[in-house]
Amino acid sequence: MLVEGMSDEFALEALAERRGRDLRAEGISVVPIGGAKNIGRFLDLFGSQERDVRLAGLCDAAEEDDFRRGLSRAGLGSDLTRADMESLGFFVCVADLEDELIRALGTPSVEEVVDAQGELGSFRTFQKQPFQQARTDAQQLRRFMGTRAGRKLRYARLLVEALDLDSVPRPLDRLLAHL
Repeated sequence: MLVEGMSDEFALEALAERRGRDLRAEGISVVPIGGAKNIGRFLDLFGSQERDVRLAGLCDAAEEDDFRRGLSRAGLGSDLTRADMESLGFFVCVADLEDELIRALGTPSVEEVVDAQGELGSFRTFQKQPFQQARTDAQQLRRFMGTRAGRKLRYARLLVEALDLDSVPRPLDRLLAHL
C-alpha cells in the first residue's frame, strides 16, 4: 500500500489490527512515500512486472491529480476517473485522513479522545485564536492535529481505535478490503 505519509500508515495498520488482520503475515506492507508527488517514483520502483507486486494506495483529495498522473505514467490507464483509480486499488480521502476520521467519529467523540490525551485545554485555547473562530469545530480539530510535531501520527492511531468498526471511512475500508 502506497500512502502519502506516516499518519496514513499508522491509521491503516491500526484498522487492520482492529479487524484481526496481520498485514505483515499477509505479505502486505504499508509504505509512506513522503508526499503524493513521489507516487510515480514508487510506482516505478514497485510496479515493474518482474517484481510481481500488487499495488494499492491512499491519497488526499488535493493530491488526487498527482496519483492519477502517476498511475497513467506507469501505464495503468489514461484519463482515469476516481472510479477507475478505485478499481486499481487507489482510494481518495475526501479532504484528508484526519477529515475522514473526524467525520466518522463526530466532533464530540474526537474531543473525548483529545481530552483523554490531556490536550483538551490546549485545543480550547487554540479555538479562541481569531483565525480559528470562523471555522467549524471539525475544521478546528483537523487543524489542531497538525500544529505540533507528532500529533497527527498519534491521533491517527487513537482515532482509528475510537472508531465504531461499522463506521470506518470509505477510503480506508475499501483499501483494506481491496487487499
